[in-house]
Amino acid sequence: MDENFSWKVRGDFPMLAEKMHEKPLIYLDSAATMLKPKQVIDTTVEYYTHSYGTVHRAVYALAATATARYDQVRESIRSFIGAEHVDEILFTKGTTEGINLVAATFGDALLCEGDEILLAETEHHSNIVPWQLLCKRKKAVIKVIPVNDRGEILLEELDKLLSSKTKIVGLAHVANVTGTVHPIEEVIKKAHACGAYVLVDGAQSIAHMPVDVKELDVDFYVFSGHKAFGPTGVGVLYGKRDLLEKMPPYQGGGDMIEKVSFAETTFQKAPLRFEAGTPMIAEVLGLGSAIDYINSLGRENILHWEKKLLSYATAKLLSLPQVKIIGTALHKASIISFSCKGIHPLDIGTLLDTKGIAVRTGHLCSQPTMQRFGVSSLTRVSFGVYNTFEEIDLFIEALQKILLRVSP
Repeated sequence: MDENFSWKVRGDFPMLAEKMHEKPLIYLDSAATMLKPKQVIDTTVEYYTHSYGTVHRAVYALAATATARYDQVRESIRSFIGAEHVDEILFTKGTTEGINLVAATFGDALLCEGDEILLAETEHHSNIVPWQLLCKRKKAVIKVIPVNDRGEILLEELDKLLSSKTKIVGLAHVANVTGTVHPIEEVIKKAHACGAYVLVDGAQSIAHMPVDVKELDVDFYVFSGHKAFGPTGVGVLYGKRDLLEKMPPYQGGGDMIEKVSFAETTFQKAPLRFEAGTPMIAEVLGLGSAIDYINSLGRENILHWEKKLLSYATAKLLSLPQVKIIGTALHKASIISFSCKGIHPLDIGTLLDTKGIAVRTGHLCSQPTMQRFGVSSLTRVSFGVYNTFEEIDLFIEALQKILLRVSP
């Protein structure tokens, strides 16, 4: 891949022509949400402007066309993640709702008092809180898989924790603070060997690397559209067909029913059983366009380019004596979280903002990770295909000037 990869795609992203505080925008917060290519924006606008109609409810031409386009996105996602059946693809509001759905339906039916759920020490709050609520209802227990100082889960400790009491293992494919790419294939094999099921949070992986759910043999895989060049308010839950067939509805309402009377209601098969109400049609169509966009770039190309950016930025940051990187795993995605001696992350983020540089600061929706590494908050930079080496240089230059201000 040539060094002009990002420059070739930057024109697809209208936001990169904007300014922040009269400075050209340098967007280094793709782990929070990714910028949208024009193709995705155009798809959404076109639907509302020229093709608006509801789905699964009417026979007029606009509705029929919208239904066909909507259903095609489900097939596109099935192919994109390597699922075997199209009815294994559920549309949700995002990763968070996907995890809540599994916890509230599958988990609620599965767990008994004293059963255990295993979660990594570096999970996002969205892969902690739904399981806590479930455990409180069912009198079950959460056990924590520890990580080492590099941010890698300790597989030998996982082996000790796995038992006949283990029912579910929840794990991020990529940790949102440390950027660690967890060995999920190995974890899945270990969990299945003791009869447990596995949910993988793919929010930070789906747009950055190839994913094949069938090859992984994962039971549930969730991700958000907005972290994959798509709109906000839409996401995907993949679940194995045989598991989805056993799960009760998550919500009641239109589109998820087969027959309704005041005496009894029967429900559609998956996936419609889990998609109550008028769906987020424009958002789903936008997500379909985002998937097409990722495919046009090639996930291997995206992965290769972002590895280059990660390596370059890591070396630059490590050259600054005041900087300490949290998360130094051998296998990392394009995320770097760090602290700076003598200055709070909030101050760093505020001062970088005045230079037109967007970064994330705070506890990054993962307070247990902060506790594990002995910090209260961090600064995080994260990259997408549209980022360049030149932007990293400008970020480092701005950070150096900030650090000079607080040097003794």
